[in-house]
Amino acid sequence: MLRKSDEVQVFRITGARQGLADDVRGRQRRYVISMSVRTVSVVLAAVLWNVERHVAIVALVLGVLLPYVAVVIANAGRENAPSLPSTYLSGPMRPAVDASAPVAGPAEPEGPEGRSGRVPPPQGPS
Repeated sequence: MLRKSDEVQVFRITGARQGLADDVRGRQRRYVISMSVRTVSVVLAAVLWNVERHVAIVALVLGVLLPYVAVVIANAGRENAPSLPSTYLSGPMRPAVDASAPVAGPAEPEGPEGRSGRVPPPQGPS
């Protein structure tokens, strides 16, 4: 029986993404943490307004900008699938066949008629 501290480490061996439920849960957690930081900074700005105005202004700016950043991070989308080393070894590249080149047929012996087998018309003086 394994106790909580003796858990076996599991290795990920596929290129599959993290599950959708895990992804949504992680994004929700990041959003709640950033909104908590925003709430603390707004309260800090209100408390420090008459004591330390420069720190209060910085906290207020952080409280104003953090919702935008939190929404952008939360809507950033899913992670990219991790790339694994390829076990496929490609062979040597073969040259491509040129489609415009004439296709050579079977070799024929050429006689005085040429390849067509017809005798050309006589070429006399013109």
